[in-house]
Amino acid sequence: MKNQNSLQEKSFLEEIRQIIITARRKVYTAVNSEMVITNWLIGKMIVKIQGGSERAVYGDRILKNISEHLTHEFGQGYDYSNLRKMRQFYLLFPNCDTLCLKLSWSHYRVLIRVQNPQAREYYAREAAKSPWSVRQLERQIHTQNYERILSTYKNECEQKKMIKECLPVKPERFDPCSLVHDPYVLEFIGAKPDPSWNEKKLEEALISHLEEFLLELGRGFAFVGRQKRITIDGQHFYPDLVFYNIITKSYVIIDLKSGRADYSDVGQMQLYVNYYNKEVCQPSDNPTIGIILCAEKNEAVIRYTLGDRTDIGIFQAKYELVLPTPEELQYEIERTREQFMLLNKKDEI
Repeated sequence: MKNQNSLQEKSFLEEIRQIIITARRKVYTAVNSEMVITNWLIGKMIVKIQGGSERAVYGDRILKNISEHLTHEFGQGYDYSNLRKMRQFYLLFPNCDTLCLKLSWSHYRVLIRVQNPQAREYYAREAAKSPWSVRQLERQIHTQNYERILSTYKNECEQKKMIKECLPVKPERFDPCSLVHDPYVLEFIGAKPDPSWNEKKLEEALISHLEEFLLELGRGFAFVGRQKRITIDGQHFYPDLVFYNIITKSYVIIDLKSGRADYSDVGQMQLYVNYYNKEVCQPSDNPTIGIILCAEKNEAVIRYTLGDRTDIGIFQAKYELVLPTPEELQYEIERTREQFMLLNKKDEI
């Protein structure tokens, strides 16, 4: 009897906790929404008072005067620097109805630093849908997530659709390229290039930082398992990592290489992909995708092993253990874009 009362008490306590947590979440959301709208309205008023001229001495003096009065009454949240951000916020998001109130003012402060309007729109929508924390949003912008993913879309039509709808795109004909980007930046595992670094250590590090890795992979990815055994005619095989994308309805198998990919890696991945397509996938699933994630790509071996076909669904992609410089990242993005554009031209012939 005593145990039963104790269980009931714990159950009641948990229900009360959930009521309080839900209420606090609603209050936070309401306050956040009001802050975003308030700062947008302040930005609108500043633009109106300044006559749209930020550089005018008169307009700048007005902003400083307003800042002094508001800071004196309401505190540091309305200093000169923040008022300038509110002004920029209104100029970049002039339609209040299009503001996403799922995003906080801190999210928008990060977004207004993005120069490219299309990239800004992508990051705003993806941050709301995924959802991303402010820190995750900063990380995605810093690693040029938009540019890396855009580089794998083979034609302008699909690129525009990606920008409009966010990733992954669901084209009329399933395109495995839509789930791959290159390079993958794995700075979150805290590793440095080292001769002793191997696939096992990399796999363990990714599992230990699974949430960050899922963020890097993109929206819709769910972890299925590691070293999931495949048995064929008495032989056992173990793919490193298996995921499932719930948006495109396709399995994604990732094999890790601490060095350069070679033809045996491609053949092994072909076996994994073929097995999943025949033995694991449901009739409603799209074809399985295989990604050989390596420290150094071997484009010639991949090209001569697979030919120029992308419908096979096997790709190689490079990983970076440390955050590349913007110049290094842009170089890799351009290389990837050129490769995918070349494949697209050959597919059309």
